[in-house]
Amino acid sequence: MRQLFPLVLLFAVAVLPSCKTVDKLIHDDDVVARVGEHELYRTELQRAIPDGAAPEDSMKFALSYIESWARDLVFLDVAEKQLSKGERDVSKELEEYRRALLKYRYEQRYINERLDTNLTDKEIEDYYEGRGEDFKLERPIVKARYAKVLQGEADLALLRKKLASDAAGESIRQDTLLLRDPADRYKDWSGKWVEAAEVSRETGADVFALLSASGKSVVEVPDGQGFLYLVYVIEMMRPGEVAPLDYCREKIVDILLSGRKHDLVLALEQDLLNDARSKDKFVVY
Repeated sequence: MRQLFPLVLLFAVAVLPSCKTVDKLIHDDDVVARVGEHELYRTELQRAIPDGAAPEDSMKFALSYIESWARDLVFLDVAEKQLSKGERDVSKELEEYRRALLKYRYEQRYINERLDTNLTDKEIEDYYEGRGEDFKLERPIVKARYAKVLQGEADLALLRKKLASDAAGESIRQDTLLLRDPADRYKDWSGKWVEAAEVSRETGADVFALLSASGKSVVEVPDGQGFLYLVYVIEMMRPGEVAPLDYCREKIVDILLSGRKHDLVLALEQDLLNDARSKDKFVVY
């Protein structure tokens, strides 16, 4: 800890006199903080402060950045003193990282320029049909809709009937008994499958209650703040069942495109290797 003290002291001396105002901290001198032989310049500090930040916020950002910068360098200085010459030599790791980074960047550019992202319905359906076991559900999914109403002021019998109707959407949205904010008062998942847990999170309804009431009745959930959620589950699928294609479509698209990316990279690597052989750049002795 004694070794740290001079470094921390230099940091404190450099920073504390500058903390009176934001303007003084980031505009007076080129060097705004110092840790040992390391110096932090005003231009670097300015880049770390968001544009348009209020003066008091700018001060907080500036001091937070300086402290983080100093913490890293104090640690670095001690590590350089304590580690052996061999332990400080990171040239091999840096070279490996440089190669991997350059390879990755070129792969991404190559893929972006050549990847065919068009997939036919048949390709998606064929993949789904051939791998049903891969799409077994781990959690229940449902098609559902809900309305949020003022507790005690709504015609619940009418709303239950509307929620269970195939023509529920527009009728419920226009119901004057519902809240004024459309985004908060009604949601319709009748055209897509969602996890039952998502419905539960939004409404507070118990998942098992939702599944038990599926296609039969409306689940009513008071929110404790004067409102009531009315949730109707139209259909459900349980864990272990094979998920429907429309629920799996996005996942299948990602899988197929990932396969195309992999094939592009493999082909690129082989082409480059063949080219190097043909030009005697790659020789095995």
